[in-house]
Amino acid sequence: MTDANPNQGPTSGVTPHLTIPSRGASAAIDFYIIAFGAEVLDRRLADDGERLMHAHLRINGASVMLNDEFPEYGGSQDVRPAGVTLHLQVADPDAWWTRAMIVGGAEPVLDMADQFWGDRYGVLRDPFGHTWSIGGPTKA
Repeated sequence: MTDANPNQGPTSGVTPHLTIPSRGASAAIDFYIIAFGAEVLDRRLADDGERLMHAHLRINGASVMLNDEFPEYGGSQDVRPAGVTLHLQVADPDAWWTRAMIVGGAEPVLDMADQFWGDRYGVLRDPFGHTWSIGGPTKA
């Protein structure tokens, strides 16, 4: 199958699609670019010219889509993300953790540390309420 717009989003697999509260989707993209090295593949404004209707990012080799809230289309308003953690498995978890913390607004949920299962692992909450775990090999 050939996509008319290959950057719009993946056509198979499971892709997280984040709703960002308080018209924060553009700021979230900026955060993800700096904190997680996101690449913006597609970005589309809504008809109001202000809110982000759709964005497709590539983070650590995987697709993530996001948008602002649209209660007029049946979505929730003042969304408070809960119940989902997005995981990043990386070669240098400390570097990713530090970058996310330095960007500003991220808060630790579980500090980065060597874990009993053999990974270096930590959990943070981004400034938009989404929880991310970062894991990778322990330092030699």
